[in-house]
Amino acid sequence: MTERAAPRPPRPEEPAELSVEDAEDALLEGDRTFAPGTARAALAYPTFRTVYIGSLLSNIGSWMQNVVLGAFALDLTGSSTYVSWIAFAQLGPLLLFSLAGGALADIIDRKRLLVMVSWQQLLFSLVLAWLARGSDPSLSGLVLVTFVIGVGQAVYAPTYSALLPLLVRRQDLPGAVSLNSASMNLSRVVGPAIGALVYARVGASWVFVGNAVTYLFIIGALQLVRLPPATPRAAGEPTGLRRIGEGIQVARRDRVVGRCLATMALFSFFCLPFVVHIQRLAADSFGIAPRSGAFGVLYACFGLGAVIGALSIGTFLAGRSLEVIVRIGLGGFAVSLCAFGLLRDPAPAYPVALIVGFCYFATVTSLSTVLQNRLDDRVRGRVMALWIMAFGGTVPIGGLIAGPIIDTTSVTVVVLVGAATAALLVPFADLRDPPGHTPTLADQQG
Repeated sequence: MTERAAPRPPRPEEPAELSVEDAEDALLEGDRTFAPGTARAALAYPTFRTVYIGSLLSNIGSWMQNVVLGAFALDLTGSSTYVSWIAFAQLGPLLLFSLAGGALADIIDRKRLLVMVSWQQLLFSLVLAWLARGSDPSLSGLVLVTFVIGVGQAVYAPTYSALLPLLVRRQDLPGAVSLNSASMNLSRVVGPAIGALVYARVGASWVFVGNAVTYLFIIGALQLVRLPPATPRAAGEPTGLRRIGEGIQVARRDRVVGRCLATMALFSFFCLPFVVHIQRLAADSFGIAPRSGAFGVLYACFGLGAVIGALSIGTFLAGRSLEVIVRIGLGGFAVSLCAFGLLRDPAPAYPVALIVGFCYFATVTSLSTVLQNRLDDRVRGRVMALWIMAFGGTVPIGGLIAGPIIDTTSVTVVVLVGAATAALLVPFADLRDPPGHTPTLADQQG
């Protein structure tokens, strides 16, 4: 007979319904227990499990649309400049509006806000499908509607990130963040594959309709569960524009929070442009045509490595020091990316791409978990907005700057700069508190 673990005390911000659902799990699953911080432990929470599955299915639709939209833009115009405008319309709002989205996440009921922006993105995806149905769609209209969908994502992303830690106990947060990162990367592999097939058979418009339908999964999941409300605003807390800027103040006051965000921003800007230009890298370095099956396998290897790297934090690396994993991951990324940039034979490029992806998302998932563990719920949405900006908003800017450099020199130069930057970030990414410092809520409250 297996000995049952003693009940764990809830953390202060844990909602009452989690305790009820944990009791339900105990009845359903008997004396099964899971190691704290693992992916299995996170999936044992019914609320997290429901929201996670809905989010995964919705993300697959989003990546169907994201990838096909770029290909559709290129087929329409043959212009890389127009494709760049479409890409900025998709991701630029993450840089421009995430701070406002994070502020909303801290004052509005997060469930209601997530449902509202999901409906907004669903409706405008249908508008995008309607625009794309003709033989000569409005180019400016496509950019505008894509931008509006991106604005919705700029509100959704920090709100969802702020909600995630409240669905599990703090000790199980690494598993939850690991699964969320794996979901993001799995959708990047599955979504484009489905989208490309649908695009080839019935056209872009039906891909966009399919994406609209997938929003119903996250909307339905959110409607099925009870979620913790936003923490009430304390007396004297800033309002208006000062509230939006509070996340920046937290990053300035708390050294670990600031170092997590700075590391992610520098990593995204200098190290990740190769992802934007991976087609050029495959063609110039390995002789792999971007529209070939070989390129699909190369990108799948990179994506699979990212999925394994994300899951590693909640599985075989669970319980290890995340601060140490961040620095080892950066070092491994620097070495593997350097090798990836110098290779000229396609055969070893596939396993090296997998290693690059693994180091990439083991590092990012560890950074995100350290950050989430550090935050007080009163400021979580605003600080996670900065994370979304650092993680997603700076990549397209780095990619735009890298384009002319690649045209003037070579894609290898950009890749090697990224590898060198990752190596320099190893000593910078020191996520420990200064000696003698004990973190308090005063680090995050003015």
